[in-house]
Amino acid sequence: MNTAPHEVRRMRLACDETNPVEGRVVWSPVKSLWFTTHLVIAVIGGWLTLSPGAVLLSGVFTVLTLCLGHTIGLHRLLIHRSFACPRWLEHALVHLGTVVGMGGPFSMLYLHDIRDWAQRHSACHPFYIDQRPIWRDALWQLHCKLRLKHPPQFEIEREVSEDRFYQMLERTWMLQQLPYALLFYLLGGIGWVVWGISVRIVVSLLGHWLIGYCAHNIGQRDWHLQGHAVQGYNLPHLGLLTMGECWHNNHHAFPDSARLGLTEGQHDPGWWALRVLNFLGLITQVKLPADMPARPELIPLNPNP
Repeated sequence: MNTAPHEVRRMRLACDETNPVEGRVVWSPVKSLWFTTHLVIAVIGGWLTLSPGAVLLSGVFTVLTLCLGHTIGLHRLLIHRSFACPRWLEHALVHLGTVVGMGGPFSMLYLHDIRDWAQRHSACHPFYIDQRPIWRDALWQLHCKLRLKHPPQFEIEREVSEDRFYQMLERTWMLQQLPYALLFYLLGGIGWVVWGISVRIVVSLLGHWLIGYCAHNIGQRDWHLQGHAVQGYNLPHLGLLTMGECWHNNHHAFPDSARLGLTEGQHDPGWWALRVLNFLGLITQVKLPADMPARPELIPLNPNP
């Protein structure tokens, strides 16, 4: 299978048979038990400890970790290198992204890149297409993983793979919740722990899956990527709720852009936060669509994209 037009920087052909089609879905004990445990705590404990303070804490910490951590630290910085910043700030942002509860930095790099690599081919396994019945997609994405028969070789850049802080985060990503759990307990008791940790993790993981499912099935498109098995869609009116991640058609078209909401009305809180950091002189080398190299497979669908 020819992958030249669909390269992903950390994925390399392992052999001539390397492809994203052949594989089987298997249960992932770590993923499944992690999510299920927090789901049970959130449903039962969340009801028993419901209070305005706990809900407010959960909401604020969810926004903080998803905006500064997930969309900026993990997605736009660590994965796509859409801007540059001092190492201490990068570590802080990626730490917040790890606290979202999806995995360590190396795991998140792999999960993103293997999906991106697969979707850029003319065909890929249904696990990466998000077009099955919604209940089965939830089961697969929240409790399972795909074992490709002929997977690509995954190579993380040395400055990341040899970073001791990232190595520590990868080993202890679940334990990163503990300092915050202790702080929340001291400030508001067990209710703040339940809402600040378990409820937040469940909301973040369910939201991440659901937005991903919708962003590959419904919405609007200004761009088409010829030869790609999966197209991204923009989801109007969800920019604030998703920290800008809902502009997925834009992201498929310009994956390394620091700005995801590209037109007026496409609200992108992640981009707003980056503008503040840029104003403060904390980030540099911010990449925008105009800085992206030409992609022959990128076809505009809108006369004025």
